[in-house]
Amino acid sequence: MVMVVECSEGHHLSALLLPTWLGYTTKFVSQCPFTPCCSWGICTRCGEKVVGEGTGCTAMEQVYHIKCFVCIVCHLQLQGKPFYALDSKPYCEDCYLNTLEKCCVCTKPILDRILRATGKPYHPQCFTCVVCNKSLDGIPFTVDASNQIHCIDDFHKKFAPRCTVCKEPIMPEPGKDETVRVVALDRSFHVNCYKCEDCGLVLSSEAEGRGCYPLDGHVLCKSCNARRVQAITSKVTTDL
Repeated sequence: MVMVVECSEGHHLSALLLPTWLGYTTKFVSQCPFTPCCSWGICTRCGEKVVGEGTGCTAMEQVYHIKCFVCIVCHLQLQGKPFYALDSKPYCEDCYLNTLEKCCVCTKPILDRILRATGKPYHPQCFTCVVCNKSLDGIPFTVDASNQIHCIDDFHKKFAPRCTVCKEPIMPEPGKDETVRVVALDRSFHVNCYKCEDCGLVLSSEAEGRGCYPLDGHVLCKSCNARRVQAITSKVTTDL
């Protein structure tokens, strides 16, 4: 909470309360006929009586000498200035901000909601993908080996294995969490890219007659493998 205090003026001892940094103030007035020896109460800081016009102020429902109402850290006089109350102690704005956690991205104090990931604090607007800069507040995310934040799509695009045929990353389709990667001859394939190099038949170990029959590093179906073997055999026979 941010507050503003004013010194006593005439017969008033007043304090202005600012509920929010840019909010409207509400004035609390204590009426007392002024006399030179009129005491406003005991100063919370020094324990002495607050006596005389223009010598005191109220803040946090307590009475202070104006000279005693200072920042608990830097001792800046706070009469007429914004201040923060923390554990019933007054702080100037700069010292209060120094008590707050700082965003690990922009290094500025976090005044409102804190997001935490990998043990670090973030402003919600600073918690973004390192690749596309999309906000990840409330969105699934992941991290790489160096703890950099990624959205799921960019993580897959960056780190997923790439298909030997189309060179694109093998990653889940939008809205899905998993995908299938075919591995053959120490190479990776999309399911639809795993085809016979000669006839284009989509291969699958689960379909009858569509298994892979590799030859000299080539991905082939059974029929095309047989044709190549026959061609090689015929050439060898002819050469003899």
